[in-house]
Amino acid sequence: MPHYLHLKAFGMLAEKMGTDSLEIENPGSSEVLKQQLVAQFPELKHMTFRMALDRKILQAETDISQGQEIALLPPFSGG
Repeated sequence: MPHYLHLKAFGMLAEKMGTDSLEIENPGSSEVLKQQLVAQFPELKHMTFRMALDRKILQAETDISQGQEIALLPPFSGG
């Protein structure tokens, strides 16, 4: 049985995807996940966004375990 992840998208990313949440099969790593998302939602290819895993922003490719939550975050600034 495949392992699934809960993915949340925010802001313009959710708008481009047409949804703010997805249940997806775990691809095993953040880089493979990003490739799959761009293949499924081509408008993401030219967008800048970051990924967070269990509420921690990813700085590099990371392995993803079963049951973890992924968030797609649009650019943001403080102030």
